[in-house]
Amino acid sequence: MYEVELKVRADHGAVRDRLDALGATRVGRVRQVDTYYDAPHRDFAETDEALRVREETAVAGGSGERRDRDDGTETRLTYKGPLVERESKTREEAETAVADADAMRAVLDGLGFEPAATVEKERERYRAEGYTVTLDAVDGLGEFVEVETEVPGEAGVEAAREGATALLERLGLDPKAGIRTSYLGLLLGAGEEPGA
Repeated sequence: MYEVELKVRADHGAVRDRLDALGATRVGRVRQVDTYYDAPHRDFAETDEALRVREETAVAGGSGERRDRDDGTETRLTYKGPLVERESKTREEAETAVADADAMRAVLDGLGFEPAATVEKERERYRAEGYTVTLDAVDGLGEFVEVETEVPGEAGVEAAREGATALLERLGLDPKAGIRTSYLGLLLGAGEEPGA
Protein backbone atom coordinates (compact mmCIF):
# COMPACT_ATOMS: atom_id res chain seq x y z
CA MET A 1 0.00 0.00 0.00
CA TYR A 2 1.01 3.60 -0.61
CA GLU A 3 0.05 6.29 1.86
CA VAL A 4 -0.70 9.57 0.05
CA GLU A 5 -0.56 12.45 2.51
CA LEU A 6 -0.56 16.24 2.43
CA LYS A 7 0.26 18.16 5.62
CA VAL A 8 0.08 21.89 6.48
CA ARG A 9 0.21 24.02 9.60
CA ALA A 10 -3.29 25.22 10.46
CA ASP A 11 -5.55 26.56 13.20
CA HIS A 12 -7.79 23.67 14.26
CA GLY A 13 -10.79 25.82 15.19
CA ALA A 14 -11.27 27.18 11.66
CA VAL A 15 -10.71 23.73 10.12
CA ARG A 16 -13.33 22.11 12.40
CA ASP A 17 -15.87 24.68 11.25
CA ARG A 18 -15.13 23.90 7.59
CA LEU A 19 -15.26 20.15 8.24
CA ASP A 20 -18.72 20.62 9.76
CA ALA A 21 -19.81 22.63 6.71
CA LEU A 22 -18.58 19.82 4.41
CA GLY A 23 -20.54 17.22 6.41
CA ALA A 24 -17.40 15.38 7.54
CA THR A 25 -17.79 12.53 10.05
CA ARG A 26 -15.79 12.76 13.27
CA VAL A 27 -14.02 9.45 13.85
CA GLY A 28 -12.40 10.03 17.24
CA ARG A 29 -9.54 11.44 19.27
CA VAL A 30 -6.39 9.62 20.39
CA ARG A 31 -3.04 10.24 22.08
CA GLN A 32 -0.05 8.71 20.25
CA VAL A 33 3.47 8.09 21.48
CA ASP A 34 5.74 7.15 18.57
CA THR A 35 9.22 5.78 19.26
CA TYR A 36 11.43 5.84 16.15
CA TYR A 37 14.39 3.53 15.74
CA ASP A 38 17.80 3.71 14.07
CA ALA A 39 18.88 0.62 12.13
CA PRO A 40 22.26 -1.04 12.72
CA HIS A 41 22.74 -1.79 9.00
CA ARG A 42 21.85 1.56 7.33
CA ASP A 43 21.14 5.19 8.11
CA PHE A 44 17.38 5.78 7.90
CA ALA A 45 17.95 9.55 7.77
CA GLU A 46 19.97 9.08 4.56
CA THR A 47 17.59 6.54 2.99
CA ASP A 48 14.47 8.51 4.07
CA GLU A 49 12.95 5.46 5.78
CA ALA A 50 11.38 5.11 9.20
CA LEU A 51 10.70 2.31 11.69
CA ARG A 52 8.50 3.07 14.67
CA VAL A 53 6.56 1.55 17.53
CA ARG A 54 3.33 3.49 18.09
CA GLU A 55 1.29 3.29 21.28
CA GLU A 56 -2.17 4.81 20.80
CA THR A 57 -4.74 5.48 23.51
CA ALA A 58 -8.27 6.86 23.12
CA VAL A 59 -8.80 10.11 25.02
CA ALA A 60 -11.89 11.90 26.31
CA GLY A 61 -14.24 12.49 23.44
CA GLY A 62 -12.69 9.57 21.57
CA SER A 63 -14.57 7.05 19.51
CA GLY A 64 -14.25 3.95 21.67
CA GLU A 65 -12.43 2.08 18.89
CA ARG A 66 -11.10 -1.41 19.55
CA ARG A 67 -7.94 -1.50 21.68
CA ASP A 68 -5.48 -4.35 22.09
CA ARG A 69 -4.60 -3.95 25.78
CA ASP A 70 -6.73 -3.74 28.90
CA ASP A 71 -5.51 -0.19 29.59
CA GLY A 72 -7.03 0.98 26.29
CA THR A 73 -3.72 1.17 24.41
CA GLU A 74 -3.14 -0.30 20.97
CA THR A 75 0.44 -0.90 19.78
CA ARG A 76 1.55 -1.03 16.13
CA LEU A 77 4.89 -1.55 14.39
CA THR A 78 5.29 0.50 11.20
CA TYR A 79 7.90 0.62 8.44
CA LYS A 80 7.77 3.60 6.05
CA GLY A 81 9.77 3.55 2.85
CA PRO A 82 11.35 6.55 1.11
CA LEU A 83 9.15 9.29 -0.36
CA VAL A 84 8.11 8.39 -3.91
CA GLU A 85 7.18 11.84 -5.29
CA ARG A 86 8.01 15.51 -4.76
CA GLU A 87 4.47 16.88 -4.39
CA SER A 88 3.32 14.97 -1.30
CA LYS A 89 4.43 12.73 1.52
CA THR A 90 3.62 9.57 -0.43
CA ARG A 91 5.51 6.47 0.63
CA GLU A 92 5.15 2.72 0.78
CA GLU A 93 4.02 1.62 4.23
CA ALA A 94 3.76 -1.71 6.06
CA GLU A 95 2.11 -1.88 9.48
CA THR A 96 1.01 -4.58 11.89
CA ALA A 97 -0.55 -4.81 15.34
CA VAL A 98 1.73 -5.81 18.21
CA ALA A 99 0.32 -7.68 21.21
CA ASP A 100 3.14 -6.73 23.61
CA ALA A 101 4.96 -3.39 23.23
CA ASP A 102 7.70 -4.34 25.72
CA ALA A 103 8.40 -7.58 23.86
CA MET A 104 8.55 -5.72 20.53
CA ARG A 105 11.04 -3.25 21.97
CA ALA A 106 13.11 -6.18 23.29
CA VAL A 107 13.13 -7.78 19.82
CA LEU A 108 14.30 -4.54 18.20
CA ASP A 109 16.95 -4.06 20.89
CA GLY A 110 18.17 -7.63 20.42
CA LEU A 111 18.54 -7.03 16.67
CA GLY A 112 20.59 -3.88 17.25
CA PHE A 113 17.91 -1.27 16.55
CA GLU A 114 18.21 1.69 18.92
CA PRO A 115 15.56 4.24 19.90
CA ALA A 116 16.32 7.51 18.08
CA ALA A 117 13.55 9.85 19.22
CA THR A 118 9.97 10.00 20.48
CA VAL A 119 7.14 12.05 18.98
CA GLU A 120 4.01 12.65 21.08
CA LYS A 121 0.78 14.06 19.71
CA GLU A 122 -2.96 14.23 20.11
CA ARG A 123 -4.93 13.44 16.94
CA GLU A 124 -8.54 14.17 16.09
CA ARG A 125 -9.70 12.28 12.99
CA TYR A 126 -12.49 12.97 10.50
CA ARG A 127 -13.66 11.24 7.30
CA ALA A 128 -14.47 13.50 4.37
CA GLU A 129 -14.85 12.76 0.67
CA GLY A 130 -13.03 9.42 0.93
CA TYR A 131 -10.07 10.87 2.85
CA THR A 132 -8.98 10.89 6.47
CA VAL A 133 -8.50 14.43 7.77
CA THR A 134 -6.40 14.53 10.91
CA LEU A 135 -6.00 17.49 13.23
CA ASP A 136 -2.67 16.98 14.99
CA ALA A 137 -1.42 18.82 18.07
CA VAL A 138 2.23 17.77 18.24
CA ASP A 139 4.17 18.32 21.46
CA GLY A 140 6.88 20.89 20.81
CA LEU A 141 5.69 21.74 17.27
CA GLY A 142 2.10 23.00 17.31
CA GLU A 143 -1.01 22.37 15.21
CA PHE A 144 -1.13 20.67 11.81
CA VAL A 145 -3.74 19.22 9.46
CA GLU A 146 -3.11 16.09 7.40
CA VAL A 147 -5.28 14.86 4.53
CA GLU A 148 -4.48 11.29 3.56
CA THR A 149 -5.61 8.10 1.91
CA GLU A 150 -4.10 4.78 0.87
CA VAL A 151 -3.84 3.41 -2.66
CA PRO A 152 -2.80 -0.11 -3.66
CA GLY A 153 -0.13 0.93 -6.15
CA GLU A 154 1.84 3.82 -7.60
CA ALA A 155 -0.67 4.13 -10.46
CA GLY A 156 -3.25 5.66 -8.11
CA VAL A 157 -0.93 8.13 -6.39
CA GLU A 158 -1.45 11.13 -8.69
CA ALA A 159 -5.26 11.00 -8.58
CA ALA A 160 -5.21 10.54 -4.78
CA ARG A 161 -2.85 13.52 -4.39
CA GLU A 162 -5.05 15.70 -6.62
CA GLY A 163 -8.11 14.79 -4.53
CA ALA A 164 -6.25 15.58 -1.30
CA THR A 165 -5.15 18.93 -2.74
CA ALA A 166 -8.74 19.81 -3.68
CA LEU A 167 -9.97 18.85 -0.18
CA LEU A 168 -7.30 21.01 1.48
CA GLU A 169 -8.49 23.93 -0.63
CA ARG A 170 -12.14 23.30 0.37
CA LEU A 171 -10.95 23.40 3.99
CA GLY A 172 -9.52 26.87 3.34
CA LEU A 173 -5.92 25.66 3.48
CA ASP A 174 -3.10 26.29 1.01
CA PRO A 175 -1.64 23.08 -0.47
CA LYS A 176 1.39 25.11 -1.61
CA ALA A 177 2.28 25.50 2.09
CA GLY A 178 2.59 21.71 2.32
CA ILE A 179 5.22 20.19 4.58
CA ARG A 180 6.91 17.00 3.35
CA THR A 181 9.07 16.60 6.45
CA SER A 182 7.85 14.16 9.09
CA TYR A 183 7.12 15.31 12.64
CA LEU A 184 10.27 13.45 13.67
CA GLY A 185 12.28 15.40 11.09
CA LEU A 186 10.73 18.68 12.23
CA LEU A 187 11.52 17.92 15.88
CA LEU A 188 15.10 17.01 15.00
CA GLY A 189 15.44 20.06 12.75
CA ALA A 190 16.09 17.89 9.67
CA GLY A 191 13.61 19.65 7.40
CA GLU A 192 12.77 23.20 6.51
CA GLU A 193 9.16 24.26 6.17
CA PRO A 194 8.12 26.55 3.33
CA GLY A 195 8.68 30.13 4.44
CA ALA A 196 10.63 29.04 7.52
